[in-house]
Amino acid sequence: MSNVFGVVMAGGVGTRFWPRSREKTPKQALEITGKGTMIQNTTGRLMRLVPPEDLYIITNRLQRALLAKQLPSLREENILDEPVGRNTAPCIGLAALHIRRLDPDAVMIILPADHTILNDDEFLRILGVAVETASASRALITIGIQPTHPETGYGYIQYHTEAGSHNPHHAVGVLKVKTFAEKPNLQTAERFLESGDFLWNSGMFVWRADVILEEIQKNLPELYTELNKIDQVIGTPYYQSTVEMAYGIIRGISIDYGVMEKSDRVYVIPGDFGWSDIGSWDEVYRISGKDPSGNSITGKVIQKNTKNSFIYSPTKVVATIGVEDLIIVNTDDALLICKRGQSQDVKEIADYLKRKQMNEYL
Repeated sequence: MSNVFGVVMAGGVGTRFWPRSREKTPKQALEITGKGTMIQNTTGRLMRLVPPEDLYIITNRLQRALLAKQLPSLREENILDEPVGRNTAPCIGLAALHIRRLDPDAVMIILPADHTILNDDEFLRILGVAVETASASRALITIGIQPTHPETGYGYIQYHTEAGSHNPHHAVGVLKVKTFAEKPNLQTAERFLESGDFLWNSGMFVWRADVILEEIQKNLPELYTELNKIDQVIGTPYYQSTVEMAYGIIRGISIDYGVMEKSDRVYVIPGDFGWSDIGSWDEVYRISGKDPSGNSITGKVIQKNTKNSFIYSPTKVVATIGVEDLIIVNTDDALLICKRGQSQDVKEIADYLKRKQMNEYL
């Protein structure tokens, strides 16, 4: 089997986690759900399959030093920084260039930095099936999550159910993808669940480096042209300036929209391993431990007749009386108070601060 390389995408700011997540201390560098930061937990899990020298982090320049400090076992050259974020297709393509140089037959496991997984053993078993299938069949593999409720915050993947329409490598549980669906409204999400052939799109991928570059060349030729310029100067003094120029031309596009929705060799493996993308404070509340009143409390909190609330205040006293269904996040310089169920809109606060150039709060 081919050598396996890990790629962790860690360039986001996590604006839905304001005020804790900031440009210089993003969500993936925080302890959100317990011991260890999110990126430390993600890389620790991945290093059970991939040695540290074969693990790459893609981030932005502002966060590079912080992530290097948090991941001391990683080689400095394995942290690839982008001058500006351009969504997932360019960053995956950039990582594929570096990995293909080291091994023309390499398989890449690509994971977001900020997901939680409760059952590591089952997750790693599924990744093992994905790696073997991608290595032998040149398939593009994504991991789908068995949905537990009609979630409107995730994209969905529909798979073929006809006999003989899957198994590119006769692998059990590897299903041919029929279509990708954007984040649905509640009525559509309920219909997806009733049909029984839809999975949540986790944004985790496994494929050969050369295969994804072939697919980018075929489906995103403009991106491939710029990646090819970078490829020619890797390891030379011209690398950084070429990346700067290329990223000035590259347009932002996701790997799902740019490649996966167009390719005819996309497969999905359903997974059930306690996954959450921790996309909002509501999701943190959902998976947190709670007291008998349904409260998840961290820090210096005095509460009376408070129910079903998430309260985080490690450095200042917060007192609540007679409230319920609130999210309260208190930091040294900012306070968020939000009705539970509306924390997806926290991103709009970060957008407002950016528009008003209140950068000290970003």
